[in-house]
Amino acid sequence: MAKTVANKSANKIFLLFSEIVSPFVPVLKSSYLYIGMFSVFAGMELNFISQTYLHNFLSKGNNLPLLSDMILDKLPTYNVSILYDLFSFIPGILVGIYVIHRKAYNKLPFILLMSGLIEIVRGIFIVLTPIGNPPMFGGSDGLFNGFSKYELGVYPSGHVGSVFLFLLMVKDKTYKWLIFICLLIVIVTLFLAHAHYSIDILSGLFFAYAINSIGEKYFYMFNINTLVKPKSGKSKSQ
Repeated sequence: MAKTVANKSANKIFLLFSEIVSPFVPVLKSSYLYIGMFSVFAGMELNFISQTYLHNFLSKGNNLPLLSDMILDKLPTYNVSILYDLFSFIPGILVGIYVIHRKAYNKLPFILLMSGLIEIVRGIFIVLTPIGNPPMFGGSDGLFNGFSKYELGVYPSGHVGSVFLFLLMVKDKTYKWLIFICLLIVIVTLFLAHAHYSIDILSGLFFAYAINSIGEKYFYMFNINTLVKPKSGKSKSQ
């Protein structure tokens, strides 16, 4: 009797596991997944190279320009860097939960590709437009310092851009609201910590919107069950 109950429990667990994993198998077989993964790696590496370049530039006695900012100039500085780091990290976890919860595995290659592209674009722009950190910025919290060797390069804001991009890519209303709350906290705390200029934060929003729009129009096939490109430019799924 006990053996029968154990077998039934094992079968239920196996069926539940199969139900969760089996939809992911076609994604694992798709080259788009690995292209998306490569874009994330490339974006992270490019940001590291760009920040190292800026560090070496400063080490030679050069200076990066500091800007006047209508909002920052009127705000006192608060040590809240752990909040904008934390609440820009949480949306990535929420997107992972969303993919598993909604079984939206087909969207994973697209999510990875867009996440990589925004990092690649930022890695280019922080060198093309090398602006120094706002004068009162005190650096990020030690808990998150390991994610970036040098805290250099502010335009556009990677924190804002990545979180807003997640917000645009997730279609479920509950997850959208949760990520939206994270985005608001990130923006407010970036201002309070003087971690970014206003133009960095606003540009992060515009960059994310542009990258997502380009992705939906030209990289719709990274939603791997997309069959044809509709006339509207948005992907059509099964």
